[in-house]
Amino acid sequence: MVVNSRQPLYQMKADFFKTLGHPARIRVLELLSEREHAVSEMLPEVGIEPANLSQQLSILRRAGLVTARREGLSVSYALTSPRVADLLTTARAILTGMVAGQAEMLVEEIPEPPALAGKAR
Repeated sequence: MVVNSRQPLYQMKADFFKTLGHPARIRVLELLSEREHAVSEMLPEVGIEPANLSQQLSILRRAGLVTARREGLSVSYALTSPRVADLLTTARAILTGMVAGQAEMLVEEIPEPPALAGKAR
């Protein structure tokens, strides 16, 4: 994601969220929120083909969300800012609240079973 300072802030935010708009990229960021990871460590956790993971990491790197460090044949990735982890934590809290709210609405919509006729009180 190339930041164009002449764009309105809302457009830059939209582009930023588009970058986050892939489940594999979110999973990679979640893993990197814990610690630096080598690509080989992320593969089984993300569950996609190596070429696809490489592509997703490249998108995150171009967006400035992750950095890469080569050690011999291995490449390790890390978040560029702890605020990325904060964003993921905030998103989790929002979604958890939404799901809890939906569950409450479902409970409220379930009708009470009709009273059994002829039951002694």
